[in-house]
Amino acid sequence: MKVVTFGEALMRLASPAYERLNQAKQFDIFIGGAELNVAVSLANFGIESVFVTKLPAHHIGQNIIQFLRGFNVETTFIVRGGERVGLWFYEHGVSQRPPDVIYDRKNSSITELQKGDINWSAVFQDARWFHFTGISAALNDSVRENLRDACKTAKTLGLTVSCDLNYRAKLWSPDEAQREMIPLMTFVDVCMTNDSDAEKMLGVKTPNGDNAYFKLAETLKKTFNLKAVSITLRDRLSDSFNKRSAVFIDDGDCKTPYLSRSYDMTITEHIGGGDAFDAGLIYGLLMKPNSKEALEFAVAASVLKQSITGDVNRVTAEEVERLVQQGSKGRVER
Repeated sequence: MKVVTFGEALMRLASPAYERLNQAKQFDIFIGGAELNVAVSLANFGIESVFVTKLPAHHIGQNIIQFLRGFNVETTFIVRGGERVGLWFYEHGVSQRPPDVIYDRKNSSITELQKGDINWSAVFQDARWFHFTGISAALNDSVRENLRDACKTAKTLGLTVSCDLNYRAKLWSPDEAQREMIPLMTFVDVCMTNDSDAEKMLGVKTPNGDNAYFKLAETLKKTFNLKAVSITLRDRLSDSFNKRSAVFIDDGDCKTPYLSRSYDMTITEHIGGGDAFDAGLIYGLLMKPNSKEALEFAVAASVLKQSITGDVNRVTAEEVERLVQQGSKGRVER
């Protein structure tokens, strides 16, 4: 059971504790990136996981490769070259103050990928699933060209293709996003999104009235001929306290949209929750007997991630199952 992800590997430089970026004198460094985070989570769940990107052939690039190997993520198909690892600076939010982000990722190695640098037929040998996000599509034309080649090859070889829309306003506008993403949706089987990203990336607005998110899921599925759609729901009481749940629709036991259990969350880490959800849903759809159980696993994985410092999730499938079974009040394991 092999899953392939493709995207940019990044280093996050976070101001310590709750310091502002304009007062920080040192930074905590975390390795991540949306698709990288999904690959690590899947490896932690016991799924054979392959991450594809381009990294410089210097010590910082090697640092990231060694990080991935530490989680048993396959790095064989990572292209080496270029000079830069993408960076981003992060200020933690707390209470009523939201997080802040500054990107320093222009001209990173992945943006220098050329057509043919990646042999997608070799990458996808024996694979079941290919996952990407809208972040990769936002980077530049050369990344998009490689992404389109990946999607075409994956579909030709019979893989399931999933995409988290993941709109990033600091990378492109809604008009630019829709121009690139709507054609890519012809390759997608499983779409992960929230209501805001669906509107910005695909131009699909959440309807008014009762069961709005159910109707949004149905509209997305029908409009883009998708096999499945998930919509994550977040009720922000403050930057530190959220309620988390999700809606799912597919061609299986969720032909009528299904709403997951809701969790009350105290958030200690804002980064990586959506990626943990994506990995949990992929794992669940591959391994669970039905899609309702897959969704519950995905939501629980996301909830656990937001209690863990860093970009990647560091929980096992067994720990996620424990939360699903015990509910929001986990018991001490002795």
